Amino acid sequence: MPGSRSGALAALKAKVAALESGGRADSESLPFGMPDIDRRLPGGGLPLGCWHEVTGAGMEAETAAAPTAVCALMAAPLAGRGTVVWVMRRDDLWVPGLAGLGFPQGRLIQVCVDDETEALGVMEEALSAAGVGAVLGEVETVSLTAGRRLQLACEKRGSTGFVIRRAPYGRRTAREPAGSAAATRWRAVSAPSETPPREFGLGAPRFQLSLERCRGGRSGSWLVEAGQAYGEGAYGEGALNEEAGNVAHPLRLVAELGDLGVAPAQSDRRAA
Repeated sequence: MPGSRSGALAALKAKVAALESGGRADSESLPFGMPDIDRRLPGGGLPLGCWHEVTGAGMEAETAAAPTAVCALMAAPLAGRGTVVWVMRRDDLWVPGLAGLGFPQGRLIQVCVDDETEALGVMEEALSAAGVGAVLGEVETVSLTAGRRLQLACEKRGSTGFVIRRAPYGRRTAREPAGSAAATRWRAVSAPSETPPREFGLGAPRFQLSLERCRGGRSGSWLVEAGQAYGEGAYGEGALNEEAGNVAHPLRLVAELGDLGVAPAQSDRRAA
């Protein structure tokens, strides 16, 4: 009896762990290659076979520039598993910009739809299709029912979804959905870049990235930098960088920004 009781307890713990990691006991994770990030996420990386939500702040509600860049960097390694489908309501995705971030645009299929309902429906179909590695969709609000449908579509073939929270023609709904079936929820905001030493012009794009919600994980906030090339690790050395401060987790570290305030004016000490 003690043995059967301990076995039942172990089975129950395994079921709980599976639910926390995205609903499947065999769910995979894609490591960022940065310990500070990966230990915050269940399974040591971004959970696959489920969907993730990325939102912005302020004007990002309409433009979604920073969330789009971060989603592209997260989804880029999944292009090796199949086609990447990008669903949008406003046909303004700048593919050369994605290429500059290292996103393999040759694996990209863009789908422009008329409204939110159609966007969610196309995402479901794409996630359920064979040969699709990841699906990204620009959606303003995902209800709990719609989120569960997306999760079921992800589990059908193990595809991974990314919802970019965006109101492409201005915000029309003020309230947030009552709940979410997303495995993780991120917030991405543009941050000042830094020119590389002995160079001119703008540096690599930087973002203040926050993990606001994660089933089976822990939240945190980091200053991250997008690189130009992929190297070591699943995301690659330089795909995204992490910077410390009060931070705790993702991508790759960058040097802390200095004080960019204007220097005080010096008084003229020349003799009259």
